[in-house]
Amino acid sequence: MYLSNESLLVIVLVGLAAGFLAGQIVRGAGFGLIGDLIIGVIGAFVGDWLLPLLGIHLGVGIISAIINATIGAVLLLLVVRLVRGGSRFGGGWGGGWGRRRWF
Repeated sequence: MYLSNESLLVIVLVGLAAGFLAGQIVRGAGFGLIGDLIIGVIGAFVGDWLLPLLGIHLGVGIISAIINATIGAVLLLLVVRLVRGGSRFGGGWGGGWGRRRWF
């Protein structure tokens, strides 16, 4: 598969926009400029895979690509937050049993 410079630039811009939007939607889960770009690009792949499985088709164009990638990036950030455990929702897996002091 050959990627031209223009398509690579579009992927980077869509990933950057989606990562930034996902970082704003999922508060406290931003990873900086490079991290948001990576989350946005991976989220674009997650969105392109998951949304058609659910029967959701947003259309074609740059706006629908950004929306699709943002949905995927938000889902990815929620999973990362759940696994990492650094959230305000109760600490992720296990509910904090290992940190409880009984004395």
